[in-house]
Amino acid sequence: MRTGIVILPEHRWWVAEPKWRAAEELGFHHAWTYDHLGWRTLVDGPWFGAVPTLTAAATVTANIRLGTLVATPNFRHPVPFARELMTLDDISDGRLTLGVGAGAQGGYDLQVTGTGDQPGRAARFGEFVELLDLLLTRERTTWSGKFYTAEEARSAPGCVQRPRIPFLVAANGPKAMDVAVRYGTGWVTTGPGGDDIEAWWRGVGTMAEQFDEKLAGIERASETIDRYLLLDASPQYSLAGVSVFRDMVGRAQDLGFTDVIAHWPRADGVYAGHESVLERVAAEVLPELTAVPMPWPAPQRQDQSDRG
Repeated sequence: MRTGIVILPEHRWWVAEPKWRAAEELGFHHAWTYDHLGWRTLVDGPWFGAVPTLTAAATVTANIRLGTLVATPNFRHPVPFARELMTLDDISDGRLTLGVGAGAQGGYDLQVTGTGDQPGRAARFGEFVELLDLLLTRERTTWSGKFYTAEEARSAPGCVQRPRIPFLVAANGPKAMDVAVRYGTGWVTTGPGGDDIEAWWRGVGTMAEQFDEKLAGIERASETIDRYLLLDASPQYSLAGVSVFRDMVGRAQDLGFTDVIAHWPRADGVYAGHESVLERVAAEVLPELTAVPMPWPAPQRQDQSDRG
């Protein structure tokens, strides 16, 4: 079981930098930040961009994987975004994972850009991921779709990771799962929502079974894709206590998940907790976990000689 931590992009860098360093030093396998223009109850507070934040994080860490949780089509076009991703993959020396999802309906990202909820949300997401896949793997891409257009978009020098950076596709429903099984190196779910913790876990189990069915439908082997669970989408904060975290990790592992993700404790409000619990989890629980191997095909790094 691998473990990850989300560090929200709400702090000035002099406050955020020690957290990113500590995420690696504490033994987490991956660290993430939200890719939003603002988020829920924190929309009126400080908020910084995901790509610059991850770029800065890449310069103060050496081994931990870094990623967006998750980027969406709500305010991004695949062509310029692909350039940003290739740059970040280069600066991090091949440690980037693109977490990507359809985005929430009615959220601040749509409100602030004046676009509102648009029809064809699932189809737009599918096209967004498909075009990103092409932009990150081909030397030139021309595309004329329902939602996006690209004309001779170049991709030199390409990603450090080959054939491209891994995609972690967020999916709770069947249409998004179709995208995940086709393009994902990993699948991440937030579960069914709700306030009943046991009902949430049952819903997560049902989603895992549905995802297996989607894999079987395209004859893709289950072991070729990682499965991530966002623990704090449940009614219970995973870092409320060491025993809470240990129990949630165990239940996720029993359901076949390879990775779990928690949130760095905040002083108050959402994800409120104590950093002392995070430190105890790192000292007492993380060493107990046996990391599973990366799925096939694992991303291969480009030779340094090919990078000019």
